[in-house]
Amino acid sequence: MKKALFIDRDGTLIREPADEQIDSFEKLSFVPGVFAALSLIRQNTDYEFVLVSNQDGLGTPSFPEDTFWPVHRFVLNTLASEGITFDAEHIDRHFPADNAPTRKPGTAMLTDYMNGEYDLAASYVIGDRDTDVQLAKNLGCRALKLSDEMTWQRIAEIVIAGERSATVSRTTRETDICVKIYLDNPEIVSISTGLGFFNHMLEQIAYHGGIGLKVKVKGDLNVDEHHTIEDTALVLGECLRKALGNKLGLQRYGFSLPMDDCLCSVSLDMGGRPWLVWEADFQREHIGDMPTEMFFHFFKSLSDAAAMNLNIKAEGKNEHHKIEGIFKAFARALRMALRRDLMRMSTPSSKGTI
Repeated sequence: MKKALFIDRDGTLIREPADEQIDSFEKLSFVPGVFAALSLIRQNTDYEFVLVSNQDGLGTPSFPEDTFWPVHRFVLNTLASEGITFDAEHIDRHFPADNAPTRKPGTAMLTDYMNGEYDLAASYVIGDRDTDVQLAKNLGCRALKLSDEMTWQRIAEIVIAGERSATVSRTTRETDICVKIYLDNPEIVSISTGLGFFNHMLEQIAYHGGIGLKVKVKGDLNVDEHHTIEDTALVLGECLRKALGNKLGLQRYGFSLPMDDCLCSVSLDMGGRPWLVWEADFQREHIGDMPTEMFFHFFKSLSDAAAMNLNIKAEGKNEHHKIEGIFKAFARALRMALRRDLMRMSTPSSKGTI
């Protein structure tokens, strides 16, 4: 079956100025990374490129034809000069107040793609607005919403190499845990463990790691915090290992971070061999509601379950800064290691397996 990328124009291919009126060539500029990303997608996939826009040109539905079309064609011709051509164009000409079914997120312009010839579940809507996300839902597609984190480079990785996500649940007499990881969608973050400081540390992994993370934990906190923290690390590690899949193109290694008075160093290798070197001492018994003795247990369980080699060192006087620095440094190292090299989609090992 055919697959399509339904791509918005203003704000996605070309930058949209503050007044949302691209009413002159002086205001026209392309979104960073769009040429390289779409060229890679065009060269490495069989997706059809379909332009879908609510704006008949330059940000205003009433803009004169003789001004709109030369600029619109300039955009498409410039892209075409780099081998980026569109298989179809669908541009709505109504005012926003018209609420016409052809306006996104309405699907009236795209009925030809809903006749069974296209695998819409494997297709994407790429845009910069919530209406683009809703259009994807209405079509039965997946959505990729451009943002500071969801860059064109990241979009190319997802479209070419696939999305990396996983869900792992684990229930024992002591804990009931569900972890969901979205390695390529940092927009999704929801953490609930019953421990405020632990929630804060896991949020650092998501934010500074540039990943989406959902963690829902119900633990026997009436006993103590040990089972909740250790079991969460085990499930998180297993979920991370599962989401990585075949690891093709994986950068594999990561390292980093000073935080005020503290110097924290985290090096890691996602090569499949678990190991932990831990050089961090804490004088306080608790930080927030988290026992400091559990920091080692968390990273030991995580490295075992994720099959990663972790080397963690921290020095400093402020205990809060020290552990937060460790979590942030781990997240930044993880972010580096999770990157994929689209120009070298091979196993990141001279052995040929990992």
